[in-house]
Amino acid sequence: MKLEFHHINFVSEDVDRLHDFYTQVLGLDDIPIQSFPRPDATSSGGYDGKIRFATDGKMQMHLATKDLTVAFKNGEVINPIERGHIAFRTDDITAFMALLDSKGVHYSDYGTAFAREWHQVFFHDPEGNVIEVHQSVG
Repeated sequence: MKLEFHHINFVSEDVDRLHDFYTQVLGLDDIPIQSFPRPDATSSGGYDGKIRFATDGKMQMHLATKDLTVAFKNGEVINPIERGHIAFRTDDITAFMALLDSKGVHYSDYGTAFAREWHQVFFHDPEGNVIEVHQSVG
């Protein structure tokens, strides 16, 4: 099982302003929203907030509208867009979840609720920071 850094997620009340800062001030490149197919959100799952993307060519930034209700709506405990998170990609999400289980680390398994092409799990580090690990599924 391999892990690699993938993205950093920041949340904001004004995603366009945040995106403009990272692209126009810091010079990161925009990643078109079409590069990230999302499932439709419903009253009981998913996320329909605005998201913008930027990159330095290696790492990505995912900039999302803060939503304090996402965990409740999806029947999970951890809310990945309450304060933002750091994300890693794995080549074996099942083995990674087994590792978390063996270490007693509680996690929220969102599956493909946020991205059609990624199976995502979220958990806290010892300081309460949210971490995502996902695997490409499509």
